[in-house]
Amino acid sequence: MDLMRTIQTESINGKKYIFACVDDFSRFTWVYFLRNKIESFDYFKKNCNQVQKEKGLGIKKICRIRSDHGTEFENAKFSEFCDGLGISHEFSAPRTPQQNGVVERKNRVLQEMARVMLNSKKVLRNLWAEVVNTACYVSNRVFRRPGTKQTSYEI
Repeated sequence: MDLMRTIQTESINGKKYIFACVDDFSRFTWVYFLRNKIESFDYFKKNCNQVQKEKGLGIKKICRIRSDHGTEFENAKFSEFCDGLGISHEFSAPRTPQQNGVVERKNRVLQEMARVMLNSKKVLRNLWAEVVNTACYVSNRVFRRPGTKQTSYEI
């Protein structure tokens, strides 16, 4: 999981950040839009509940999460919540985004897809959240997982 600052423009709803969670096996991605970094814990809890309720994902329990050392992830609330659910929280080494490469790469793909959509149809910049959400929807259903003939959504 990762939190990234968006384009300088706020979305229609005043959102500035994208909180992305990527399943390491299927590469299925969930994106949430936040007004500030403090909201990341609430959206993480929401994502945990959503992942365990999703049909067809075959996930009975989240075993491990990986993030950088951002203060939004490295705090007492996160630690207590993860400990309570038996989730191992791994941190990447400082200044090494390569160790969190799956979500970092997905962030780049989503940003590039969104940029193309915004520029090709001359969409208003404050619609970036809707465009990123669309890019995530498309990438979950179009890109195939290497070694399988299924999309992330199908796995």
